[in-house]
Order: sequence, then structure tokens, then C-alpha cells
Amino acid sequence: MALANLTSAPEFLLLGLLDGTDIHPLLFLLFLGVYLLNALGNLAMVVVVRSDGALRSPMYYFLGHLSLVDVCFTTVTVPRLLAGLLHPGQAVSFQGCFAQMYFFVALGITESYLLAAMSYDRAVAVCRPLHYGAVMTPWRCAVLVAASWAVAHLHSLLHTLLISALSYPCAAPVRHFFCDMTVMLSLATSDTAVAEAAIFSEGLAVVLTPLLLVSLSYARILVAVLRVRSARGRRRAFSTCAAHLVVVSLFFGSVLSVYFRPSSAFSARYDRLASVVYAVLTPSLNPFIYSLRNKEVKGALKRGLRWRAASQEL
Repeated sequence: MALANLTSAPEFLLLGLLDGTDIHPLLFLLFLGVYLLNALGNLAMVVVVRSDGALRSPMYYFLGHLSLVDVCFTTVTVPRLLAGLLHPGQAVSFQGCFAQMYFFVALGITESYLLAAMSYDRAVAVCRPLHYGAVMTPWRCAVLVAASWAVAHLHSLLHTLLISALSYPCAAPVRHFFCDMTVMLSLATSDTAVAEAAIFSEGLAVVLTPLLLVSLSYARILVAVLRVRSARGRRRAFSTCAAHLVVVSLFFGSVLSVYFRPSSAFSARYDRLASVVYAVLTPSLNPFIYSLRNKEVKGALKRGLRWRAASQEL
């Protein structure tokens, strides 16, 4: 069926963030500013983590990869969103639609596993501070990152193949600003029961695994913090995890509200708004949440700016 789709070349019409044919220049400027802020913040975080010797701990290693994923994650969807605000009803090819879906799902799952790896890192730092260096070795950190990428791409490949094998009408309207799984399932004209069952069961395992790891890590952190007698010590322990906990709550909360409900409960308006949260806002907030609450990151940024100013003077 996927080969038949390719030969018949069905097209999809992306209706964008809002229904209708009106252009929205103010929203265009707003999302363009958010996207540029996202690119600037996350790329700056990648450069700082890679170049500053003071940020060589595992936490910043994971943070650098998370920032790189966030830039790619938003780049998959936001340019289409911006184009749709000025030119609603853009046509997208079958290949382009499912290529976008593949990278969107792969990068989203990679982000969830990186967040789980960061929560594990924080749990080791709080619960086993004396053994932190022995547990979070560079080799183990590299394995966690590589596994995050590998699992995410295999998961995305399975979902993309299952959904692309369904039948679709020509020039079908997509009530979204990108080709999302839930939207494409709602558009299919063939039976989606098998695809939905496979996607729901396998997706539940893949998505809930990092969420379970995050929950277990923070349960360990909470138990360890409650054993600390001094209020100052508790505040210090919680401060190392607060930024990460905010990011995790925003990301997983919006993802679960969209993907883990039956297709009969599909709501285009709700899905589009929730998708803005996890596909646009959360990746844009990540570098600022981490940098504004972290003295080491702010210090590295200041050193980088001073070095740049000094090199320009010379």
C-alpha cells in the first residue's frame, strides 16, 4: 500500500494553525521571534557546553545534546507553521509529509530519552554524590545518548511505515500545521485498527519508559532530600533539579494529552494548541530555563562574551 501511495502520489493540504484562508502577520512575527530565540538560545548552549572547560560534567554533556535536538525538533515543524500563517492551505507531497512525520517523531522521542538520562544523572548526583564520578563515566554517558538516538529512530521508522501504508484520499485537508500521527490516522480511508493497536502498544512502551525512569529518579531524589535535616541542604538539593523538573512536566504533560487517547476523541483544535506547547514553546524555553537558574552556565556565557569582546578589540 505504501508503494501504491507513492505511485499515485496523493497530496495533502496543510491548513495551518488556524482554520480559514486569512493571513495572520502578527502571529507570523510572534512565532518567527520564538523560533529565532529558540535557535539562538539552543545553539549558544551547544557552543558554550562544547567550548567551555568548566562545563565538562555529564549534566552539561546531556544538555548540549538536548539543545541540539531542540533546534532540529523545531526546524522540522516551525517553518511550515510560519508559511501557513501567511499562505494557508499549502500543498505538501506524500513523501514530504511522511518525511516530516519521521523526523518529528524521532526527535521527539530522542528528547524524551535525553530528559530521562538527565533525571538519572540528577538522581545519582543527589543520592550518591561520593560515587558520582564512578557511576556517570564518559563511556556510560555516551552509551545513554547513543541509545536515545537509536531507540527513537527505530520507533519512528515503525510508526511511519505503518501509517504510510494506509490509504488516503487525494488532496486531503490536514487540520494541523504539520503531518502528525494522530491527524494522518484520522484522514486514512482504510482500516486503521491494526496500525492503531501497534502504535498504541509499542508507542506506550517507548514513551512511558522514559517517563517511568524520570518518575523513579525523582522518587529517589525526594526520599534522599527528605532525609536531609537542614532546610538549606534541602533547598540546595532541590535547586539542582528544579529546572529539569519544569522542562519534564511541560514536555511529557502535553505529549501524553495528545497521543494517548483513542482516535475517536481526536480534536484538531486541541491537538494544534498542545502541539505548540511541546513542539515550539518547550524547546524554546529549555536553554533559558537551564541558563537562568544555573550559575555555571551563566558564568560560561559571560566568559564567552568577554573573550569575544577582547578578540574584537585586538
